[in-house]
Amino acid sequence: MSDDHKPHRREQILHALAIMLEEDSGKRITTAALARQVGVSEAALYRHFPSKARMFEGLIDFIEESIFARITRILDDIPDAASRCSTILALLLGFAEKNPGLARVLGGDVLTGETARLRQRIHQLFERLETQLKQVIREAELREGQRPTIPASAAANLLITHVEGRISQYVRSDFKHLPTEYWEDQWALLSSQLLRKVAQPA
Repeated sequence: MSDDHKPHRREQILHALAIMLEEDSGKRITTAALARQVGVSEAALYRHFPSKARMFEGLIDFIEESIFARITRILDDIPDAASRCSTILALLLGFAEKNPGLARVLGGDVLTGETARLRQRIHQLFERLETQLKQVIREAELREGQRPTIPASAAANLLITHVEGRISQYVRSDFKHLPTEYWEDQWALLSSQLLRKVAQPA
């Protein structure tokens, strides 16, 4: 079997791209450099992915599948809204921390100069996450008799922008400022203001 037809070649290419995004932070990734990293020709790369944009789409697919599959389990396993929010946010921060190359994709800096479709997909990913948090917060009143101290939309936006900022700082610092640093203290502050008990009629 030729090298180009080994199983999992697509995964190998995406893994190599993620490593290059981590190791060559700030540099533009070329298909020639990626082909050298994988140990194949550029023509072999294009047999698996018709363009570099499709390679980035493959990474975004992996991010979405990994994150949202875990969020589904969180919603199944954890009953209360505050713990759900905390666990979802910690998942996002931990995922970025363990996958620095993918953190650059989430942060969007590596997509500068690439097709607008890629940036739109990352935008939609965060919109989907924000919508999920908003739903969790809104359900707190029905499930737990707790209401957000500010509108659910504003609360969800605050939480997701905090996570985005932590990931951006991680990327900007060349992965020195870990996104999970200070998380427990920051969540203690955020959660203390997130929900309040609904007053019962006298």
